[in-house]
Amino acid sequence: MLRCDPRNPGTPMYRYDSFDRQFIAERVRHYRAQTERYLAGELSEDEFRHLRLRNGLYVQRLAPMLRVAVPYGTLSSTQLRTLAHIARDYDRGYGHLSTRQNMQFNWPELAEVPDILEALAEVEMHAIQTSGNCIRNVTTDEFSGVAADETLDPRPYCEIIRQWSTSHPEFDWLPRKFKIAVTGAAEDRAAIDVHDIGLRVYRDAAGERLVDFIVGGGLGRTPVIGETIRTGLPMAHLLTYLEAVMRVYNRYGRRDNKYKARIKILVRALTAEGFRAKVDEEWALVRDSASVLTVAEIERVEGYFVPPAWPSVPDATATLAEQRLANPAFGRWVANNVMAHRQPGYAAVVLSTKVTGIPPGDVSDRQMQAVADWADRYGFGEIRISHQQNFVLPDVPQAALFELWQAACREGLGESNVGLLTNIICCPGGDYCSLANAKSIPVAEAIQQRFDDYDYLHDLGPIDLNISGCMNACGHHHVGTIGILGVDKKGEEFYQISIGGHAGHAGQTASIGAIIGPSVSRDEVPDVIGRILDTYVALRAPGETFLATCRRIGTEPFKERIYGRAD
Repeated sequence: MLRCDPRNPGTPMYRYDSFDRQFIAERVRHYRAQTERYLAGELSEDEFRHLRLRNGLYVQRLAPMLRVAVPYGTLSSTQLRTLAHIARDYDRGYGHLSTRQNMQFNWPELAEVPDILEALAEVEMHAIQTSGNCIRNVTTDEFSGVAADETLDPRPYCEIIRQWSTSHPEFDWLPRKFKIAVTGAAEDRAAIDVHDIGLRVYRDAAGERLVDFIVGGGLGRTPVIGETIRTGLPMAHLLTYLEAVMRVYNRYGRRDNKYKARIKILVRALTAEGFRAKVDEEWALVRDSASVLTVAEIERVEGYFVPPAWPSVPDATATLAEQRLANPAFGRWVANNVMAHRQPGYAAVVLSTKVTGIPPGDVSDRQMQAVADWADRYGFGEIRISHQQNFVLPDVPQAALFELWQAACREGLGESNVGLLTNIICCPGGDYCSLANAKSIPVAEAIQQRFDDYDYLHDLGPIDLNISGCMNACGHHHVGTIGILGVDKKGEEFYQISIGGHAGHAGQTASIGAIIGPSVSRDEVPDVIGRILDTYVALRAPGETFLATCRRIGTEPFKERIYGRAD
């Protein structure tokens, strides 16, 4: 199998320079001193709250939660082993993969967080700007750099934005948290239409790098599809135009009401045309500034992401076909979890964390260690975290797929449910989060248990089921083809169901799901989902997906089946 040194500078991911290392080391020292002062009673709770949030530390329902930044979802095997060490020695033996491609730890001791940050710094990681009203982790397609439909690798531009935005003095205290996503593929797997800013990067016919800006998307209390305000912008102006957008938001975004402080509210108030006009006014002031990207700077950052020298591998098509025929379970896994690769003979593999009885996205220290080992054994020491809370190995020879599948099954990461109903996106909910109105994890488990039949799931076809425990929508329920939202009714947990949402991948346009009726109790949720699926099976056209059926017939037939009436 392929083997590599994960510390090799040739690994296709950004490596810290001396400035990065010094900056992170000093940040850890500062936070250690701040923590010691707080524990000694020299800092008030409110004073310390701002400091810990700037370093990714929340105080949740039962314990602190530390959110570790994984820029654009890319990890080395060395970094993942360090996360396994943190889970084992500082937490309860597991971590949680978030929908923003980060890793969260739910049980760290507050006094030990500086030690965790120091361990992260040793492997070029941190927790800066994973919380607070700032530009958060820039996300992208988990298959970036290897996707067969990619026109331009988005990771260099994510890295450019990350370097520009980290501790930016003008944008470090925004009206509200700010999220940016970037895609460079024909299929948008980064959900750019529902981010504060979504960027599409590509090359034109002449080979020039260009970028389109989509602004004002978002989920939460007011779900909105973003507006395209600029297309075909030369990449040299990626940062200057981004700076203009941020200036408008920072200046006009509301600070008097946190529920109306996101950029989507501002874009709606000004209209897309009015917002674009204000951005253009600001852009005139900064378009010739030092933020203009030179070709040399773009190529410098792109140089960190040069694809590995993929060795030629034997054609495994015939062997793979024989293995699939002899092992139907393996065949299902290949069909659902193995993705096309730009390099012949290779594949990108999704390792599903969605096992019935395990909270979606939770991974043990043992599983992290195993994934790191597989990244070295079968690839080039690289791992991705997906928006669907799964691991991805981006460079696996097709000849190694059967061996990898067997190993993944032994470690509880071999479920063949990617794209199917049980590949549930789920926030931690009321089991952990102090903001949640209801629990999410038990609902996910009940649905997985109810519909844990592969033949039935395969017959249903692609369905994204997303669960959030509150209106903050960390589970992205608005863009689930079936979305579930936990709500509070006089102190009791209820769940609101929506259908027809979509994040914009698989060649579909993005859409916000429609609520199908009154909320239901937790015990009723699996039955309601069952009636929704029965309605789809009864009314679908031949070969029609759940999403297509929802868009064709609307919500009324579903309401009639669930509530005995249609509005």
